[in-house]
Amino acid sequence: MRVIFNRSSAWAVKTGVGHYAAQLYQGLLRQAGRAEHIDCFPNRWLWWARRAWSLVRSPDKCHVDVRQHETRRAATSSADRQRVPLAGLRRWARSLLEQHRANTFHGQRYDLYHEPNFIPEPSDIPTLSTLHDLSGLLHPEWHPAERNAWYHEHFQRALKQCRHFLAVSEFTRQEVIQVLGVAPDRVTCVHNGYRPDCRPLPAATVARRLQRLNLPNNYLLFVGTVEPRKNVLRLLQAYCSLPGSIRDHWPLLLAGPWGWNAGPSADYYETEARQRGVRHLGYVSDADLVVLYNGARALVYPSLYEGFGLPVIEMLACGGAVIASTAEALREVGGRCAHYVEPENVDGLRAALQRVVTDDDWWKILREGTIERAQLFTWDRAALETLQVYRQMCNGAMKLANAA
Repeated sequence: MRVIFNRSSAWAVKTGVGHYAAQLYQGLLRQAGRAEHIDCFPNRWLWWARRAWSLVRSPDKCHVDVRQHETRRAATSSADRQRVPLAGLRRWARSLLEQHRANTFHGQRYDLYHEPNFIPEPSDIPTLSTLHDLSGLLHPEWHPAERNAWYHEHFQRALKQCRHFLAVSEFTRQEVIQVLGVAPDRVTCVHNGYRPDCRPLPAATVARRLQRLNLPNNYLLFVGTVEPRKNVLRLLQAYCSLPGSIRDHWPLLLAGPWGWNAGPSADYYETEARQRGVRHLGYVSDADLVVLYNGARALVYPSLYEGFGLPVIEMLACGGAVIASTAEALREVGGRCAHYVEPENVDGLRAALQRVVTDDDWWKILREGTIERAQLFTWDRAALETLQVYRQMCNGAMKLANAA
């Protein structure tokens, strides 16, 4: 069995889908049998070449940091001198990548192509695609116009090309069946996992690393890109309505970049929340995020809609308390190890925030069984279940006709 796995989504700064691609690919390599070959696109050579290119293409950023005395004119001249060779390198790299893409996704080298990021590359190889959620189709108001246009242009082609789909939750699986009309035997639920480094850390280690990051010892935590469906504005409103004595002792940290259409949340943050105990950290590295999970009194995740909810399972794996919305996928992942609030209920969210920092007994109850719950969702388990789908497809058990 030879499978080509597209890990392009893990190339850049990783968010949910990027983490999925990176972690699942590594799990597949660990779990695959001796006669099962899992290759990746781009291949390792191009992967490292791109990383080197990312360092070469913007050298002036480093110069600005360490040579503050250089004039703007000198920096501009430097950029002008590099523009021609860099443009040539860019064209050469793009041509090389396109040739590699054509050679990879066409022909008879592979028995199966797995696309972990919704829309597969055009290919004549039997195709499996992972669908993380259907927000792009069901809630276009949560996405930029160009992304919506891209979905509408390519989604029908993807439905026809794919012989089978993976869904990252049973909730998403049911949406694929009911909304897209895909036959139930063409959709398999394989839950996401949590990163192996998401685990309880010694309190002394957490305190030392928080100090190094210039972060407080007591805080509430939100993790994710700030965008409309994450419901951050209501979280900020609920938090800011807490008594000042609570906010002074329990700041709220937002770990994640500003995303598309984050203007209302960003405006409220600047005019109200920033002065009332909220701190926006921006993108946080994976290693530092584990520290943040461990040090937080609770993760607060009031999302309007999710296909899975990686921060919830990662917080549970660290032994932490979770306050989440009643979105079905979050309830599926968190089970009894979380407190759920209707996402539009600002008063209910405020009450949960206040209770989790003032009621130690309730806080301890929320943490009971969290690690055991998380252990149901590992990337090795996800890889084994995904390999089982690969084997069935390659052995002919899933040779289903493409949708006409």
